[in-house]
Amino acid sequence: RHPVQQSIASNHMTSVGVVVLTMGSRPDELRRGLESLLAQEDVELDIVCVGNGWQPVDLPPGVRPVFLPENLGACGGRNAGAAAVHGDILFFFDDDAWLTDPQFVRRAVAAFDAWPELGILQPRVHDPLSDADATRWIPRVRKGDPHESSAAFSVWEGALLVRRSTFDAAGGFGDELFYYHEGIELAWRCWDSGNVAWYAGNLEAHHPAAAPTRHDMFYRMHGRNRVWVARRNLPTPLIPLYVGTWTALHVIKSRGDKAGLRPWFDGWKEGWREDPGPRRPISWRTVGRMAMRGRPPVI
Repeated sequence: RHPVQQSIASNHMTSVGVVVLTMGSRPDELRRGLESLLAQEDVELDIVCVGNGWQPVDLPPGVRPVFLPENLGACGGRNAGAAAVHGDILFFFDDDAWLTDPQFVRRAVAAFDAWPELGILQPRVHDPLSDADATRWIPRVRKGDPHESSAAFSVWEGALLVRRSTFDAAGGFGDELFYYHEGIELAWRCWDSGNVAWYAGNLEAHHPAAAPTRHDMFYRMHGRNRVWVARRNLPTPLIPLYVGTWTALHVIKSRGDKAGLRPWFDGWKEGWREDPGPRRPISWRTVGRMAMRGRPPVI
């Protein structure tokens, strides 16, 4: 059994820097999430609320505001928050996420304390309002039982714990990506640093099981960033294999839906034409580690 799957008491108080990202459009959900963080027990939390193009107001005591005059995207906003908090562990938290277990963070921190190679920890995501575990947030090919833990090669960023040293080694989230697929890049770079990204099915966070297609920019960013993640992170021979595989999968899943395919391919073409930002290809050794775990970076 991995340490994440055990109930382990930490022998010392590890500090956690919490970054709550919001644009101020969900005040009720934001307050619910902040209150669930403030209710956490036996941990030291340094909590900031990052307003992406919004001045955070009416925050409860114990939460500091970070105002960004313009929307820097999910990546830029989280990076700004990470720079503003203290903590050996970073906890990234969306404004519509919440916790019901007051021991959630303590249990997560205990896993980091017990497992030095653990770099990233993603909990199971559950929507108690619809009683659904959204399968898209289970980071493996064969989804199976959402309560089953496993290695992760992409992660959901809405309630994500990252060791500070792993985050720094990865260079944080890629600002250029703005939004979408940044969890793939972070997970790959975690593995490339010699650490482990892990999906913990025994830790539960809550989030509405709403479809990502509700966001206007979804299809374009999905297509563009699929190409950019490959161009930024993969050894050159693997770039066309990765992009080709995911292009075929997207076409198959779309089932001829032109409303979704057209903006996706507009983004896809943009991904090849535009500069994706700094290139830091993972090593072939990392490719081998991922393949041994059943997820070579071409699927």
